Amino acid sequence: MAAREIGFFRIIGHGIDLDLVERTYQYAQYFFAQPDAFKRRYYIGLSTNHRGYVPFTEKGDYPDEVSRSYEAFDLGLDLPDDDPDYLAGNRLLGPNVWPDVAGFKQVVSSYYNQISVLGRLISTALETHLGLPPGTMTQHMSKPISQLRLLHYVRDQEIEDTSVNMGAHTDYECLTLLHTRNAGLQVMTAQDRWIDVPVDHSAYVVNIGDMLEAWTNGQLRSTPHRVLNLSPERFSMPYFVAANHDTMIQPFPQLLGQEPAGYKPFRAGAHLERMLVRDFPYLRDPRRGELSKNHPGIENPFEQRMNQSSK
Repeated sequence: MAAREIGFFRIIGHGIDLDLVERTYQYAQYFFAQPDAFKRRYYIGLSTNHRGYVPFTEKGDYPDEVSRSYEAFDLGLDLPDDDPDYLAGNRLLGPNVWPDVAGFKQVVSSYYNQISVLGRLISTALETHLGLPPGTMTQHMSKPISQLRLLHYVRDQEIEDTSVNMGAHTDYECLTLLHTRNAGLQVMTAQDRWIDVPVDHSAYVVNIGDMLEAWTNGQLRSTPHRVLNLSPERFSMPYFVAANHDTMIQPFPQLLGQEPAGYKPFRAGAHLERMLVRDFPYLRDPRRGELSKNHPGIENPFEQRMNQSSK
């Protein structure tokens, strides 16, 4: 019911090694503590497939007035540099960028592998919950554009601790898996009211994303959420479960019944790329070709509830 009414739920007994979780946090914290010159050696704008370090200055083009202050390190499915999709110019597939930090690649890769298995398992469980044949969703996740973000939020000393750091948004993919280490995450209810997500170090928060809302014809909700400035700094590691790049996202026929499809078909990769152009100024550089043409005025139709609500 939580996935249908709110779009967020929590799971325990997930099988993720909590010691590995903590080691991954430690490596993220160590990397972000390095000098700016070191981190910028791995700047995401230097990559060809959206991987690497995202500095504080790489701020998206949002209509809100939120004081967004965070840096990140973005990773995905680590493919070899001779992968045919990567060689063909796919902007979301290919090898990761790994910083020259002893142990970083080994630990973060191990975490990515474990969290991706959990994401597939939850997707399978949702197939059963929805009454879909096994593999209805997961057959489209054989080479996914799933991402892991290592995030470091920092609160300006002059900003109140009741302010918002990461503004209200929906997630673009199918599911998001988040270990709950710090307070600050808020979710919008069906009544358009903000509520706090409890912190439980043994649990994962799972939320529905845009792709899954469309796949289920709105039976599952892609819900707006945001992050408050509750502490001087905050670390977070969301993993975004996505479909394959060329997957056509449209309501599954088994879920339509007598109701018409409420969502127009779209390609998973095209939707994610379009939203990333809004989020990352470097992608709006005219030298990036077709990507930069998606700007300005990019809006996400899945965020309409948020835009129409009093926040």
